[in-house]
Amino acid sequence: MFAGHIGVALALGRAERRVNVALFVAAALLLDVVLWTLVLLGRESVAIPADFAQAHQPAFVFPWSHGLAAALAWSALAAGVAWIACRRRPAARAPVALLAAAAVFSHWLLDALVHRPELPLAGAGSATVGLALWDRLAVALAVEAALVVAGLLLYVQGSGLARGRAAGLVVLVLVTLASTVAGMTVAPPPPSAQAMAATSLATIAIVCAGIGWLARRPSGSTA
Repeated sequence: MFAGHIGVALALGRAERRVNVALFVAAALLLDVVLWTLVLLGRESVAIPADFAQAHQPAFVFPWSHGLAAALAWSALAAGVAWIACRRRPAARAPVALLAAAAVFSHWLLDALVHRPELPLAGAGSATVGLALWDRLAVALAVEAALVVAGLLLYVQGSGLARGRAAGLVVLVLVTLASTVAGMTVAPPPPSAQAMAATSLATIAIVCAGIGWLARRPSGSTA
């Protein structure tokens, strides 16, 4: 659900034009940044099961990044950071902070929809949830594509972006969707958890930077 998180962030960006939508994209992907960083540090883990070629579903142990309690804490942290970042725009502080928190928590909600029951409600060893929509992969990918298309339509319309930048943003997000679909259908198993973590962090950085650059508007524009 990588591209789907971006789709939600773009929809949230429609509600607040005074900041670059990349802020909401980064917030929507924050839990994965925490996950992959903790995997590299050995504090959380991901395993490639024997049926990966058929299911394309790694098995996660991730209470500090994807637990419900942890997601609420990361959401609050994101709201605080957004509040501080908007100190020169006092009128935008509250809405941006709330939307940043919503973007972070939307990640947990979407993951709870698609993952098998492996998202802890609290810390390690607590009860886990997950509706396992990825077990019905065609439906899950259709939902993800719908989120992306809806997010693009909501954000791009009235964004004030130059035509070239708007087109570039659409292409980048659709390429990200295509890569997500490929990763869930035809991609081979990753060579290791560390390689998966490093590649995922690099992808997040590239996508956020690309969206941030493409979503820039002329100085002083708020539309």
